[in-house]
Formats: sequence, C-alpha cells, structure tokens
Amino acid sequence: MSQTVLRFYKILILRFYKAACQRFELITENMHFPFYSLSDERYSTFLRFCSFETFFVKFLFIYVYTEKEKIAIALYPYDAIHADDLGFKKGEKLKILEEHGEWWKAKSLTTKKEGFIPSNYVAEADTIETEEWFFKDIARKDAERQLLAPANKPGSYLIRESETSKGSYSLSIRDVDAQGLDVVKHYKIRSLDNGGYYISPKITFNDINSMIKHYHKQPDGLCRKLEKPCEKPKAQKPWDKDAWEISKESIKMVKKLGAGQFGEVWMAYYNNSTKVAVKTLKPGTMSVEAFLEEANLMKTLQHERLVRLYAVVTKTEPIYIITEFMANGSLLDFLKSAAGCKVQLPKLIDFSAQIAEGMAYIEKKNYIHRDLRAANVLVSDSLLCKIADFGLARVIEDDQYTAREGAKFPIKWTAPEAINYGSFTIKSDMWSFGVLLYEIITYGKNPYPGMSNSEVMSSVQRGYRMPRPENCPTELYEIMTSCWKSKPDDRPTFDYIQSVLDDFYTATEGQYQQQP
Repeated sequence: MSQTVLRFYKILILRFYKAACQRFELITENMHFPFYSLSDERYSTFLRFCSFETFFVKFLFIYVYTEKEKIAIALYPYDAIHADDLGFKKGEKLKILEEHGEWWKAKSLTTKKEGFIPSNYVAEADTIETEEWFFKDIARKDAERQLLAPANKPGSYLIRESETSKGSYSLSIRDVDAQGLDVVKHYKIRSLDNGGYYISPKITFNDINSMIKHYHKQPDGLCRKLEKPCEKPKAQKPWDKDAWEISKESIKMVKKLGAGQFGEVWMAYYNNSTKVAVKTLKPGTMSVEAFLEEANLMKTLQHERLVRLYAVVTKTEPIYIITEFMANGSLLDFLKSAAGCKVQLPKLIDFSAQIAEGMAYIEKKNYIHRDLRAANVLVSDSLLCKIADFGLARVIEDDQYTAREGAKFPIKWTAPEAINYGSFTIKSDMWSFGVLLYEIITYGKNPYPGMSNSEVMSSVQRGYRMPRPENCPTELYEIMTSCWKSKPDDRPTFDYIQSVLDDFYTATEGQYQQQP
C-alpha cells in the first residue's frame, strides 16, 4: 500500500475516531492516541511513524467500545421499588448497559447509580423519539383513537411514522367537520433531497421541529393551526421480573369494583406501588392445577387489545388473578353509564373494531376465548377496549356453568354447536362476537329481549335471528348476521371482520389530505 493511500486512510479513520470521542466524551489521553490539528506538524509526524497495523487495532478497539454505548433520555419519572431498580427523573440521561426484555440495566449520568429500568420509559438520545409530539409504532387508526380521546381538543396533533411510506412521517390533527363532529385529518410529511421536510411545496423546513413551530403560529393551508401535542398515555410499567406466583401479602385490596357468578373484582396495589385489578375466585370454582395450566398459556398471549395477565395467587384459596387495571371497568357497565350513553355511533363502531383486532390476534394464535361478551371486555380511561377472561371458561367446574342448560351458562352468547355438542372453536367465538355487536349498538341491552334461555335455544335452532336494532346501520347488521350463520365454516374470520370495521367510515375517504 502506497504511503499516500495509507496516509489518506489514516486521516479518514482518525476523523471518524475524533467524532466518536467527542460524541461520547472519551478522554483521548487515556487511549494514548493524541489529536493534533490538521495544520500541526506533530500530526504529520504521527501519521508518518505510526504503523498501519497499530493504528487500525487502536481504532478498531475504540470503534467497538464507542459503538456499544447507548445513551437514553427518560420520557417519564420512575421511582425505584426494589433494591436493584434505578429511579430517575423525566429528562434524565441514562447510559444503557444491558438490554434484555422489558427491563434494561442502566447507569444514571446524573447520580452515577446503576440498576434496572423499564425499557418503555426511555428513548434513545438525540432521536425524534424523545419529542412530546412523536408517537412511535402507532398505526393510523390508533393515532385517531388517541387524538379523539377525551383529554384532547381540536388542534391536538401528533407525528407518527407513515404506514404506507417506510422512513416517512405523517402529521395527524384533531379537527371538527361541517356537522360539528370531531374528526382527525392526516397530512403526509415529504422529504427533500437535502434533508429538509415539507407538507406544502410552497414552504420547506430544515427539520420537523421548525415545521411544527411554524404551524403553531398559523395553519398555512392545514385544517387548523397546531395547539398542543396529543396527550400521551403514561407507559405501562412492565411487571416485576419473574413475579408470577406471588404472595397474598403483596396485594393490598383498595376498592371493590364488582361481583360476578364466580367471584369479585377489586382495584388493588401490588407492593404498595403498582395499581392492578384482582379477580378473586370463589372456592371450588376451578382446580388449581387446571387453572395454572391455562394461566401459563394465557400469559403468553400479549397484545395491546388483550388485558394483560400479570400474576396469580394459588397457594391458598380464594385464587387471585392479577391483571392490568382498566379505569372504566367492563364495556357492558360503561355503555350503560352516563358517559357511555353519550358515545356516538362512530365510537361504537370503533369499539367493535378494537375487539375484532384482539380476537384476530387470538385467532392467529390458534386460541379460543369461549366466553366473549361485553361483560368480559374492559375499557380504559382513554376509551380503548381490551378483551379479558380469555380461556377461563374452559377450566370452570361449577355444575351450573358446565351443564350447558345451567343457569350460569351464557346461552344467549353461545353458538348452537357449542350448546349442543360442546364444540367450542374460533367460529363459535365469532357467533358470540355477533351478539356482542348487538350489545354495543344497543348500549348494553340484554340480547334476545323478553326471551328465556330455553326459548332462545329452540328459536335459534329453528333459524330465528335477532332483528336489526333501532339506529343500527344496515352494513353493521349484515356483519352481525354473517356471524350467525348456521354452519361454522360459513362465518367470517376475525381478521376479515377487523378490516371491514376499521374501514367502516373511511373506505370512501382518501388516506391523506391534499397538499395545502
């Protein structure tokens, strides 16, 4: 290799090295690898007498060392609960030491302490993810749900990654249409070859921050000027590492939320810090062995539309099932409440789409719910739905439930083949989903009104189906009746139903607003 080429590579590598050192604040003297200005005579001497092998080995060591370092910014404050946790304040810088699952090992650059942190509480420094207005890994439909949540007002906005154009961004803004209804408008953010951005070619910006500041002052072609970033729901703290079978003493019951056929539901705190929901099961409801077998399978099902199962208490009765807490309780109770009665048709359709999304995941995992109804769907404070109690029906041993004509068996929600032959499949779940749609569109009314369980069984066998409820769109009723096909294989898949419900109002609309 010629001296000229060698010197060129040394200069190139040295520049990369210098940039890395400056970024990570390394003390270059400790590396015995000095920097001189390009005009300094010592620089030329250093390049001339340093062998390429020595130079490259030193560079490689430093490159690997610096590449491993990852600095993160805290998006939320976190109070340490356990001895090996690391507490931090919002905005604090943290050096990530190890990345494993939901809990990462980190070192605070402020306190110099080390410990485990919830990974979803931080974002990599110097990235767009640290911005209040940026929502990572959020689909268009979920962006609309977030912006239409009660905490937001017209002019609330967020930036998200585009679903249709990889590497691009979209601006979503809450607005009001001509009929006075809240809607969300979407604008594609386009990139310039020189690294800039624009929504309208009439005005360009060096970065997205500059763009946002501009549209805060004036709409300039958008539906309205930007007011404030969309409220971000606080990240859900990951469950404790390896905490599955926990002690009753770690649970503090606070408020009884309700009681059902097989037990009670409480709002509680785990270790006096984490708010949870606790379902207590009446003694004799199910065997511990059968429950644990099912629960171990249930905890592997993790999706944003499924209530997360955290832990269990099975050493002493009653059995406790510890899950994430949902502020608005069951969908059935919410629909009957004062707030639920005010929910308009588009949101009811959205509830249906969210539940279909959760069931599509269960379908994909070859699992079965067995007891899908509004009472087993929970609602968050931002009106997001999550499916609960999936799989529990299989292990209930109560005679009044397992006998399909028993008083506790949910006849009105159960498919004929499941009632007659005990044939529970994802297709029998689809039948139940059709009944759930009836509950949603009627704001929680009991299905088959005025009919007893035995009357429902005989009528359905003869081909009777509930008529279209008042104010139910014909298109939605057609979905309901497709769920009630006599032959299970003739019923649609949840994946298909989700796509239909997601596009219930948007099928004829453009994906994005036209360029201003």
